[in-house]
Amino acid sequence: MKPKTAKESLTIQTQIVMPNDTNTLGNLFGGRLLQWMDIVASITAHRHCKRVVVTASVNSVAFNNPINHSSIVTLESKVSRAFTSSMEIFIDVWVEDHVTGKKMKCNEAIYTFVAVDQNGSPLPVPALVPETDEEKQRFSSALRRRQLSLILAGKMKPEDATELKALFAPDVK
Repeated sequence: MKPKTAKESLTIQTQIVMPNDTNTLGNLFGGRLLQWMDIVASITAHRHCKRVVVTASVNSVAFNNPINHSSIVTLESKVSRAFTSSMEIFIDVWVEDHVTGKKMKCNEAIYTFVAVDQNGSPLPVPALVPETDEEKQRFSSALRRRQLSLILAGKMKPEDATELKALFAPDVK
């Protein structure tokens, strides 16, 4: 299977925050943003592997800034790393100033998707070749995030987490 670049999976989605998308403070519901992120991440994962994909986990979500009613919201999503059958998807959320058009990053999230066959069994996905400095940083940190997640789920022994050991105990082999 031929490796792919992150830019091949890039998905950009733009939304406007309508009144039914907001809470009583006039800010975008977190659940609506999660829905938009799940959709954009799903398209990204599909673009990477050209398979049916399912959400395996929402690993991290940072609601750093509220998003107001009538805001123009752009979600940019790319595969940050591919494993055997799973893909880590990094999503950046931007809000556009109505007057200047300048975009400000307000939120981000990391999702994991798995490619599956018609029976729901995992399928292999192409490897990812990071190109930019940001892609390389996200690629290398993805393995640490995955190992930590596997340890917390009881699917990996801490002593087998080589990347985490190198991070926290660099002298231990």
